[in-house]
Amino acid sequence: MTTTYPDRLATADEHGSRFEVEPLTCSIGAELSGVDLAEVAHDDELFGELKGLLLRHKVVFFREQDITRAEHVALAERFGRLEDHPVVGSDPEHPGLVRIYKDLDSPPERFENAYHCDATWRTNPPMGAVLRCIEGPEVGGDTIWVDMALAYEQLPEEVKAKIAGLRARHSIEATFGARLPIEDRLALKERFPDAEHPVVRTHPETGEKILFVNSFTTHLTNFHTAENVRTGIDYAPGAGELLRYLTGRAGIPEYQVRWRWTKNSFAIWDNRSTQHYAVQDYWPAVRRMERAGIVGDRPF
Repeated sequence: MTTTYPDRLATADEHGSRFEVEPLTCSIGAELSGVDLAEVAHDDELFGELKGLLLRHKVVFFREQDITRAEHVALAERFGRLEDHPVVGSDPEHPGLVRIYKDLDSPPERFENAYHCDATWRTNPPMGAVLRCIEGPEVGGDTIWVDMALAYEQLPEEVKAKIAGLRARHSIEATFGARLPIEDRLALKERFPDAEHPVVRTHPETGEKILFVNSFTTHLTNFHTAENVRTGIDYAPGAGELLRYLTGRAGIPEYQVRWRWTKNSFAIWDNRSTQHYAVQDYWPAVRRMERAGIVGDRPF
């Protein structure tokens, strides 16, 4: 059974919040309005309400937030330290504010259009992120988020029993590194060795159980045991098919919310309990985003 903490997960509007809250699906996502994000960055009470709504809805959205880059960074830093990205560049004046620019002279690279949880190739994957649309296409370029706590909750009981205690490897070398020359790819792996995480992690603030495999996951690391493998040939199809089944849960529409970007719209998401997919259906239009990723904890 999923463990929750009602005081933390109560909707902020039940306590006279200044946020106007519009849930977008029955399970994940809410659009918030009535508050300026620049104010949230400097107001303890407002930030506490925002964090409570984030824990409940897992991803929250804002529109028409014309704030500065410094205010964007200040808001994200309320959650924790920011982290840079080893492949994607940051704004030179605001370290940790990663620029995800898809311009006409740089066709979109097919990295984000896979269901993924950011940077699980790190030992401590990000806690979450604050993402802003600087410029977007008139049509297309949406982003999908997925409730991976619900994805776990609705697994068949026999699958839950099978994956209890399993662990998996996550790799930057096999994803971002794959396009690099071999010397650069191996150097990237030396800087960021593959990380190993539980297949089912526990949310450190809500106690929820979360299915924690995604497109950065390469293989299960402790499947090859006497309980699972009768002969050696059992291992290759058994582990691979199980991992494919688990990663495929993110594609179920009932677990998803889809957000249509407009200029100066924001998404703030809990990277521990969600995955996302950036739909790359807009080329040759321009899509420019800026993301502040927040350092997280080690999954358990």
